[in-house]
Amino acid sequence: MKKKIVLIDDKISIAKVVSIYLSSEYELIYFENPIKAIEWLQKGDMPDLIISDIRMPEMRGDEFLSYMKKNELFKSIPIIMLSSEESTTERIRLLEEGAVDYILKPFNPMELKVRIKKII
Repeated sequence: MKKKIVLIDDKISIAKVVSIYLSSEYELIYFENPIKAIEWLQKGDMPDLIISDIRMPEMRGDEFLSYMKKNELFKSIPIIMLSSEESTTERIRLLEEGAVDYILKPFNPMELKVRIKKII
């Protein structure tokens, strides 16, 4: 059985690229915003890993990370943050708040794949 990865990004183009590189090895579930992902999680679905963008409408990725790490049911799910923000301060803050990795956009999909294998 394939491990489940949830991808949260408001840009469908990111989802398509990630899907091309990961769908042969992982079951990829895509949401365009964190609120829909939370609704899915609350139904009892549990992924092995979540990849989340930071800048999104409705709920930011850093707010989603904070929600997940404060929730007893979800805090053990590893979360990789994706961002076009090349801020060392932001990266350190998110890693301290519980993200397992922080990847800058644009990213090499093969690098993402290697980082995922190290986590799950």
